[in-house]
Amino acid sequence: MELTELLEIAQKERFLEKPVQIRCCVAAGCLSANSQAVKQHLEEAVTATGLDGQVQVSGVGCMRLCCQGPLVQVVDTQTEPKSLGTLYEKVTPDDASSIIAAINGEETTVQRGDLAHPFFTNQMPIVLENSGKVDPERIQSYIAAQGYQALYRVLREMTPNEVVNAITQSGLRGRGGAGYPTGLKWATVAKAKGERKFVICNADEGDPGAFMDRSVLESDPHRVLEGMAIAAYAVGAKQGYMYVRAEYPIAISRLQIAIRQAQHLGLLGSQIFESPFDFKIEIRIGAGAYVCGEETALMASIEGKRGTPHPRPPYPAESGLWGYPTLINNVETFANISPIIRKGADWFASIGTQKSKGTKVFALAGKIRNTGLIEVPMGTSLRQIVEEMGGGVPDGGSAKAVQTGGPSGGCIPESAFDTPVDYESLTNLGSMMGSGGMIVMDQNTNMVDVARFFMEFCMDESCGKCIPCRVGTVQLYRLLTKIRQGEASVADLELLEELCDMVKHTSLCGLGQSAPNPVFSTLRYFRDEYLKLIHVTTDGRR
Repeated sequence: MELTELLEIAQKERFLEKPVQIRCCVAAGCLSANSQAVKQHLEEAVTATGLDGQVQVSGVGCMRLCCQGPLVQVVDTQTEPKSLGTLYEKVTPDDASSIIAAINGEETTVQRGDLAHPFFTNQMPIVLENSGKVDPERIQSYIAAQGYQALYRVLREMTPNEVVNAITQSGLRGRGGAGYPTGLKWATVAKAKGERKFVICNADEGDPGAFMDRSVLESDPHRVLEGMAIAAYAVGAKQGYMYVRAEYPIAISRLQIAIRQAQHLGLLGSQIFESPFDFKIEIRIGAGAYVCGEETALMASIEGKRGTPHPRPPYPAESGLWGYPTLINNVETFANISPIIRKGADWFASIGTQKSKGTKVFALAGKIRNTGLIEVPMGTSLRQIVEEMGGGVPDGGSAKAVQTGGPSGGCIPESAFDTPVDYESLTNLGSMMGSGGMIVMDQNTNMVDVARFFMEFCMDESCGKCIPCRVGTVQLYRLLTKIRQGEASVADLELLEELCDMVKHTSLCGLGQSAPNPVFSTLRYFRDEYLKLIHVTTDGRR
């Protein structure tokens, strides 16, 4: 395929676009609220009113404000080319005829959303720029949104080294949690010696409250495939693997469709864009083990072995899948690649903070009015996210803390909400960026319970390979339970801190090393809640 053919597909797709677009969210959250039936009733209502030639109903990906789903967006492409149109919330199948009537200027009682709310206006969509706009099951829809043009450019106009340099210059850091410089990782794999090389997309998203990667895969799968192909060209790989957890059936289905479509058009497979570059992608489905989010455990699972981590070095960049150099990035990292190539490394580097470039996607959840997906520039404050975008705590409550980074992260108190969200700032607070889960807690939340919940999660998900994690998380959970029940002494609290330190510094992989983080952070900022639960003896001593 040549660029002219790609542009012809895009032009034809735009030509077939009808004046009025009705976009119905068919991501997992809205589907669970019956959005498929909403879409069907909208199509029937369009036909019944004779508007087939003017109105097009499409199933699209996540529209972000998940708490108000099912969501339907109506955009008049002729009169409102730059407008987001009208957003309808909590739509039922019975609302379909009323929405169609509103297109003809009639009144409607269907609940409307406020697209001028900071939840939407404060976002900067880069990873999510196509979410809620393109049909995830039609490659033509992605191509019409400049899809695969970045891949064409790197294959025809750039050397692999130039691609690596562009990613390095952009300042992109891995969005999987640790924030390792993406360009440096790519450069290491590119320089590594090996008969074969592999590219892996880590889509084993397992943090409680996190659904960013799932939404991207459900909403814009070709974007991730294109990013993987560009990475493969840069490092010299011909085979890629998409490791997705089995709990994401919609994402898996749409990835399978996307791969078939890309292969059919010659955008994956052999001699892509009639160049010497070959690249194939296969899907591997994980069984839901949280530890398989750790890269060495993930590779073991792909190889058909038990998903347990092994010591590093050697690192995957030198000796990874089947002993060959392997590049591993997560979904959001790959989703950033295409826009960096299209718009330039300097453009991306101009967004965010000095050390944390670009944007970050968060799954905003918990005790907050507006739950869903947000994408904000690095450096946006927690207060702006929680109070402005999230709308604050419902029912007149007040925010007590925000937990970031999943079980690996920590709880940040309201007094620190003015902190900018970037890698270094969150680390200094005793938390971490993580993959992007952000859970808000209100004044009624018991922070010992929070620490105990995450410790129970880590205890259950420990693979058991190393003693500090296998035994230590159990003992930590028992100590937290003892404290919560009012049966612990000061000695138990001291033992808790000592054991946390031991587990953190002696565990084999990131699961055990980070498991104590919620305990450390709650002890740091909410120690009084622990002390209130410490058992007092009859002589007044704790």
